[in-house]
Amino acid sequence: MTEHAVVIAGGGPTGLMLAGELALAGVDVAVVERRPDQELSGARALGISSRTIEVLDQRGIADRFLSAGQIAQVTGFAVTRLDISDFPTRHNYGLALRQKHIERILATWVTELKVPILYGRDITGFVQHDTGVDVALADGRSLRSQYLVGCDGGRSLVRKTAGIDFPGWDPTTSNILAEVEMTEKPPYGVHRSPAGTYAFGRSEYEIKGSEITYKDVGPIGVMVTEPNTRASTEPTLRDLKELLIAACGTDYGVHSPTWISRFTDMTRQAAQYRRGRVLLAGDAAHVHSPIGGLGLNTGVQDAVNLGWKLAQVIKGTSPDSLLDTYHAERHPVGARVLKTTMAQVALHREDDRTLAVRGIVGDLLKMEEPRKRIAAEMSGLDIHYDLGKGHPLLGRRMPDLDLVAATGPLRVSTLLRDARPVLLNLGEPGSLDIAAWADRVQLVDAKCVGTWELPALGVVTAPTAVLIRPDGHVAWVGDTARFGLVDALTTWFGSPAAT
Repeated sequence: MTEHAVVIAGGGPTGLMLAGELALAGVDVAVVERRPDQELSGARALGISSRTIEVLDQRGIADRFLSAGQIAQVTGFAVTRLDISDFPTRHNYGLALRQKHIERILATWVTELKVPILYGRDITGFVQHDTGVDVALADGRSLRSQYLVGCDGGRSLVRKTAGIDFPGWDPTTSNILAEVEMTEKPPYGVHRSPAGTYAFGRSEYEIKGSEITYKDVGPIGVMVTEPNTRASTEPTLRDLKELLIAACGTDYGVHSPTWISRFTDMTRQAAQYRRGRVLLAGDAAHVHSPIGGLGLNTGVQDAVNLGWKLAQVIKGTSPDSLLDTYHAERHPVGARVLKTTMAQVALHREDDRTLAVRGIVGDLLKMEEPRKRIAAEMSGLDIHYDLGKGHPLLGRRMPDLDLVAATGPLRVSTLLRDARPVLLNLGEPGSLDIAAWADRVQLVDAKCVGTWELPALGVVTAPTAVLIRPDGHVAWVGDTARFGLVDALTTWFGSPAAT
C-alpha cells in the first residue's frame, strides 16, 4: 500500500490545480486519473475568466496560458455580451482557450512540482477511518492517505461512496455535441430557432473585437438541441443527422465523427463539500449548464480555496476545523453559479414570452450599474466570503496593486507566488510585529502606488495594513492599532509560536 498525505481523484483542471497548490505548500500529494494520459476527447470548457487568470498570475503561471490562447471580451450573460475592459484589474478580459490546452499546461506545471499523476488508474472505492482513507484501485493496488479529494466529475464515485447527497433540478434541455467532417460548408456561429439552438465552428479561429473568424481547416464542431431530455443511450451519427435536418433542413453531408457526446442543463450541488476526511471540488461538487462558462473557473477557484487550508491541517499548523470553512465559503459561491446558469438557460428559450423578457434584460444590462454588477459576477471578480463586518476589502480578492518596497517596485500578486499568506504593512515600516507567526506569514513593508478600487464597488478607502490569505482573499484590514489582527492570524494561520 502506497501512502500519500492527500490523494486526488481526477486529473482535470480542478484536480491539477489542487495538486499544484498542495505541492507548493510542501504536501505529499498524488493524482489518480483514469485516462491513460492527459489527452482529452470531446468538447469541454472553452476558456477562463478574469478572476481565474488573476489566480494563475498569483502563482506565476498566467503567461503560460495567455501565450497559448486569445484574449477577448468573452464575458456575457445569456445572449448579452458584457465588456469588462474598464474594470480595475490587470486582466480585464477573458481568455479563449480550450480545456485540452488548459489541462496540458496545468499538467506540465504540476509535473514540474514533482507531483505524481497516476494515469490509467481507476478508483473503485475507499474506506474512511479515524486516521486516514484507504483507496482501492481497479488494478488491485491500493493507496492510503490522510485525506481524499474527489475531483472526479459530475458522476463522482467519491461523492457517491461518501454518501453525500446531490440535490438539484432535472434537465429541461439537451444538446448533442460532435466533431465531424461535412461535405457542405455550414453557416458558422450560433443560430437560434423555435426548435432550439444550433451552432457550427472549427477549432482554428481568430477573435477580433467580439467577432470570431473560423479558418477552413480541420474538423467541424457542431451543437444541436435535441427534444428528448431523458435519452439514456449514447448519441449516434444518425441521431445527429436527424436533428440537423430538423433544425436546418439539411445535414450538410455530415460524416466521419471524431466523437459525439451529449450535455444537458441538469443542475445539482453536493449538500456538503466535506464528510470527515473526504472532500469534493469542481464538478464533483456542482454541475450545471455550460452556459456562461462558469464550470471550470468555479472548480479551479474551489481548489485554490481548499489547497492552503488542507495543507495547514496536514502540517498541524491549523486544527481540522479549518476545513469546515471550505464548505462555508465555497458552497454559497456554487449555489449562486447554479442559479445564474439556470437563469441563462431560461433566457435562451425562443418562445415569444422569453424573447420579451430577454429584450428587457438586455436593455438593463446596457446600463452601467447592472452591467458592472453582473459582469463582475460572471467574471468571478465579485466573490465575497463572509468574514464579518468591516472594510469593503474584507473577504474579497486583494487588488493586484503596484507597490514600492525597500527592494524596489513589485506587485501584490508576486508576493503570493509560493501560496503563503502575506501581512502587507503600508504604514510606518517596522510598525507591525508578528514574530509569533514569522514561520508562516510573510511581513512586507511597502508603499502603495495608485488608488484602491474594486469591480462594481468602485474606489474604497486605502487601508494601512492588509492580511492576505494564500488564495488572494483579504482576511483582515486594519492599521497600526492592530485591532483584531491576532484573532485573524490565529483563525487562519494557527496559534502563535512561543517566542
